Amino acid sequence: MTLTTMDQRTEVLELFRRGCVIPAHPLALTERRTLDERRQQALSRYYLDAGAGGLAVGVHTTQFALHEPGRGLLAPVLELAALTAKEHPRPVVLVAGALGPTAQAVAEAELAAELGYHMVLLSPVADLDEDELIARARAVGEVLPVVGFYLQPAVGGRELSRDYWTRLAAIDSVVGIKVAPFDRYRTLDVLHGVCRAGRAGDLALYTGNDDHILADLVAQHQVVVDGRAVDVQFVGGLLGQWAVWTRRAVEFLHDAGRARAGDDAALRRLLRLDGQLTDANAAIFDRANGFRGCIPGIHEVLRRQGLLAGRWCLDPDEELSPGQLAEIDRIWAAYPQLRDDDFVAANVDRWLA
Repeated sequence: MTLTTMDQRTEVLELFRRGCVIPAHPLALTERRTLDERRQQALSRYYLDAGAGGLAVGVHTTQFALHEPGRGLLAPVLELAALTAKEHPRPVVLVAGALGPTAQAVAEAELAAELGYHMVLLSPVADLDEDELIARARAVGEVLPVVGFYLQPAVGGRELSRDYWTRLAAIDSVVGIKVAPFDRYRTLDVLHGVCRAGRAGDLALYTGNDDHILADLVAQHQVVVDGRAVDVQFVGGLLGQWAVWTRRAVEFLHDAGRARAGDDAALRRLLRLDGQLTDANAAIFDRANGFRGCIPGIHEVLRRQGLLAGRWCLDPDEELSPGQLAEIDRIWAAYPQLRDDDFVAANVDRWLA
């Protein structure tokens, strides 16, 4: 495939900066744990028809094992999402996850660029210091624009300093940050870093805090830098939680925009739903067991809706934790207002066709 045109890239980048729903794309597998292309495409069609502005592929929800060279899955999965996005009539932000040391991350960014992706979500690496991580981001940024990623330690992330986020935000090729430490103190470190770097106006902040989604989106954050107050806000979400019930996620983001503009009814509605969504996420993401059943939990929701055939992961041992299924049953019954079952039921056969 050829690179997208400069005009298309500019349009997509503007969409990303304004803010949208970007589901973290799961990996559809057969019972033999091979790629289920039909259901993989069906998931992409679901997200885009639900109103998502983009797709994030090759990220944690897609399973990091996808990047292992021996599996031969990274290129086909990235390409399938890009091809499906081309079916859609409106622009779609394509975000490719990249892992590993600098050479691997650059190579994965080059692959993504060849397939028509617009930016790279750059996952942290445990054995690189902050100077090396900054150098890595600069190198990847020479290939495609970079989205920084504060990943929570429970699923492979690490703690990073406020100075790191200042330095990362100051890199011209960094166009956004996914803030997903599941920690308010660390979230504030990112906000302060972005404001210190003078990027509050043009660098897009996406919440990945699945335990605080709606509160992140409605809050009007203000950071004081050298005695000067700077306003900063989250413009959208790039989330594993938004890989399920995506139609509702789009509605929530629209409501968040109205709430920030002064619509008190929208604000009250979202604050009431915030705790319910967090409770649902705790069950789906398996908070009680250190998030070990996070990906199977997402798969279970999609299986119930008919989008996936099963919960299978690349690792045969990656399954729901004891008690997690009962928790999903509980939140399923408790919060029908969070689900988009009718929308999925009306369209799933078409998406699978």
